[in-house]
Amino acid sequence: MSDATLHSVTQDPDDFAVQIADSIESFIVATTEVARGDEPDSAVPFLLLEVSQLLLAGGRLGAHEDIVPEERYETDTGPDVDVDDLRERFARLLDPVDVFSEVFDPYEPRKAPVPFRISDNLADIVTDLRHGLAHYRAGRTTEALWWWQFSYFSNWGPTASATLRALQSLVSHVRLDQPLQELDGLDTDEDLADDDLAEEAGRVMAEEIAAPLGLRKAPAPQ
Repeated sequence: MSDATLHSVTQDPDDFAVQIADSIESFIVATTEVARGDEPDSAVPFLLLEVSQLLLAGGRLGAHEDIVPEERYETDTGPDVDVDDLRERFARLLDPVDVFSEVFDPYEPRKAPVPFRISDNLADIVTDLRHGLAHYRAGRTTEALWWWQFSYFSNWGPTASATLRALQSLVSHVRLDQPLQELDGLDTDEDLADDDLAEEAGRVMAEEIAAPLGLRKAPAPQ
């Protein structure tokens, strides 16, 4: 039996590292399955649930004391897995609501919204999580936790938070029967101010995206 296999067998299921790793692996498996597009009717609600659960694990990492790796230099995990196919699958699945606007740093005053793509964000999150998972599966638990905690603060945490807001907003627009503004013609390589975003926005009724993305309107109040 390899050291990595022995490591995974002997760990307590209540251990912090095991719980974080299980949450992360569950997210990767679930979102990869959603990207297959076999059940498009449930894609958006399912992603909302999965990103929410991932951020719970991120919150636990963020609240934990600083995790210090055992080695001074990070052990090479080998080449990162290509996520371009995952990114493209999500882009097709989420069209036409893939692009959304986000304020990158809420504490930076008067910062203009920046366009992002949910598909890009999900692929980037998976890339970060897989990197730490490679350490974990090799038995380098402390290094895995260090990487997940560090990248939570520096990349995948803010990215997941922005994605969650976009997904939650999308679900709310449809369930509350409110018109949804599509960023018509807006792309992620543009840097637009607030007024420009307003001018670019075209109105798309929620009914047009509800069925394909697995959303249903809330009944109108009597």
